[in-house]
Amino acid sequence: MLQFSLFFLKFILFSMIGYIVEMVECAIDEGRWNNRGFLCGPILPIFGIGSMALIYLLEPFSYNPILIFVLGVLLTTTLEYFGGWFIEKTFKNKWWDYSKERFNLQGRICLKNSLLFGVGTLLIIYVANPYISNFLIEIKDSVLITLTIIIGIIFLLDTIYSSVVAYRLRNHIIIVEDLKNQKLSKIPGMFEKMLTKELIGKKALPKRVMKAFPSLFKKYQKEFELIHRIEEKLNFMKKKQHDKRKKLKKRIK
Repeated sequence: MLQFSLFFLKFILFSMIGYIVEMVECAIDEGRWNNRGFLCGPILPIFGIGSMALIYLLEPFSYNPILIFVLGVLLTTTLEYFGGWFIEKTFKNKWWDYSKERFNLQGRICLKNSLLFGVGTLLIIYVANPYISNFLIEIKDSVLITLTIIIGIIFLLDTIYSSVVAYRLRNHIIIVEDLKNQKLSKIPGMFEKMLTKELIGKKALPKRVMKAFPSLFKKYQKEFELIHRIEEKLNFMKKKQHDKRKKLKKRIK
């Protein structure tokens, strides 16, 4: 259990570091702070997975920084490419897009990021991992195990909830694309009516999801602005009906 605790907490800490790096990078590029993670919490699991893979695969080669850099570029680029591919196939949308960057491949990876990942690999192997390992070893075993249980439960619940939200987003996109392909949707006002009919009974999307992935929002900007208006209208109607039922119950009593 202790070995698992050390592994898991290291994964969480690297995921948090990745989150901070992503936040700072996006703040510089976009001029504002924004939660860019898949999860609600301040972690990016893909950074944690990548960091742990780099540590266990590349530490035997730590005697050669140049080799570490090259292997780091190859491994992280491969992970990002297939991670992007998996998300696109599973959720029917892109959560990052490097199409505007030079030397990109299908918008999933680009040369600039790959080189930065190589530098990041050097920092992980020679700076972050030794420091984090020493930090965790100084903590009492009982505290490490307790933290693993508490953080593990939170992480699991967050993952389940965020996966449900992502799947809901996928369904919204499928609905929009299906309606856009129908001839009736081209009649003024008809698209909104058809979309309203499809959204009745479905839960609204959290605003955070669209803010976290602006490239996805730009692609469907008009449609999602319309969805937001419809969802607000449907929520207002639900609240109105709920208030009426409460008043009716009070009268009966």
